[in-house]
Amino acid sequence: MAIATTNPATGETIRTFDALTDAQLEQRLQTAAEVFRTYRTTTFAQRSGWLRRAAEILDEEAEELGGLATLEMGKTLASAIAEIHKCAKGCRWYADHAEGILADLPHDVEGARVFTRYQPLGPVLAIMPWNFPYWQVFRFAAPALMAGNVGLLKHASNVPQCALAIEDVLRRAGFPEGAFQTLLVPSAAVEAILDDVRVRAVTLTGSEGAGREVAAAAGRNIKTSVLELGGSDPFVVMPSVDLDVAVDNAVASRTLNNGQSCINAKRFIVHEQVADEFVRRMVAKLEALKLGDPRDESTDMGPLSSPDAVETLDKQVQDTVAAGARLLTGGKPPGGPGNFYPPTLLTDIPEGSSGHREEFFGPVALVWRARDVEDAIRIANDSDFGLGGSAWTRDPAEQERFVTEIETGMIYVNRVTESTPEVPFGGVKNSGYGRELADFGPRSFVNAKTVWIE
Repeated sequence: MAIATTNPATGETIRTFDALTDAQLEQRLQTAAEVFRTYRTTTFAQRSGWLRRAAEILDEEAEELGGLATLEMGKTLASAIAEIHKCAKGCRWYADHAEGILADLPHDVEGARVFTRYQPLGPVLAIMPWNFPYWQVFRFAAPALMAGNVGLLKHASNVPQCALAIEDVLRRAGFPEGAFQTLLVPSAAVEAILDDVRVRAVTLTGSEGAGREVAAAAGRNIKTSVLELGGSDPFVVMPSVDLDVAVDNAVASRTLNNGQSCINAKRFIVHEQVADEFVRRMVAKLEALKLGDPRDESTDMGPLSSPDAVETLDKQVQDTVAAGARLLTGGKPPGGPGNFYPPTLLTDIPEGSSGHREEFFGPVALVWRARDVEDAIRIANDSDFGLGGSAWTRDPAEQERFVTEIETGMIYVNRVTESTPEVPFGGVKNSGYGRELADFGPRSFVNAKTVWIE
């Protein structure tokens, strides 16, 4: 993929960027290593002051920064602006809490002073996706910088202006030159960067395939890695829940970010007593959504990120229908300019089909019917993924079973899954390993050093 800004609503390429030369990349890696030696000695007070200033800049420039995200990857302008404010919230949260999270942890040993001290590792490579071009980066950068690490960002090639804007915000906020650098390089350059001894850790949010490659390279180099690799999140609905509330949240979650979020609800597992009515209401709400220019305030959903994304999603839908699924709405690109795909709903998903095994990264809802709690849990766990999920029930016994038995890194009851700085974020199975946010964020890239003073 070329490093370029291409408007997904029109297909027009606005601006292209040259990749860093080998010499330029070497200079940035050397800068990161040199800056780390002094940056690691800065105080929490200094770092938190810079991070709070970054939050102020984000809030002050939210409309301009959000406009770049809308231009480059197609989310509605309102959601892009909200993403910028969310980044500001994350910066403030870590400015307030990181020092306490990383304070020495005492251990009770008779006759000695023993504690764990958290110390930064060094330059950390962040390989980030385009779907939340600011939040994905700041949820790494804020805790990593507060821990005393320096950051190297390899962002998705279709959001280069967002990537450069993040570096600019942090520099203007007061972080030392080189403490956070954007590397405009193709994916093919990642392996050599990971092989470089100056890079001490890596975090990736992306596809399962990319995760396997990065994990292999990190393992070969014995470097810390955190992987967040998408999901096919279950959304379980039981008869005791208010159906209107469940449907509203189902549609909102499935179409969030134009249906392009790792924690979108994707597999809707509905008790057979309410399944017909749930599907009827969901189809009506999906069909009422307006596709169009993401800059228009009346638009509910903008385009997908690329023509390839449309082609991949449509093939998955057509293959699932050909295998025996029922298509109740959508399922056909509208044609014309832009990478648009309509809200779509499939039921009766055949075992072994694309809909059964794969992640659908676009506004396609896949519906299963469940006989009871046991059956709902079975269907929810019948997936290679295990990122998040939500369960909708008022029954405390059902709630406890879903919390205990659904195999995910996150489970939300009577609420859709979300990413927020106060709580850990991450998955199991093919959704990756490690955790981001909350206490895990600053502790993901530190040396937890045992100290024993007799």
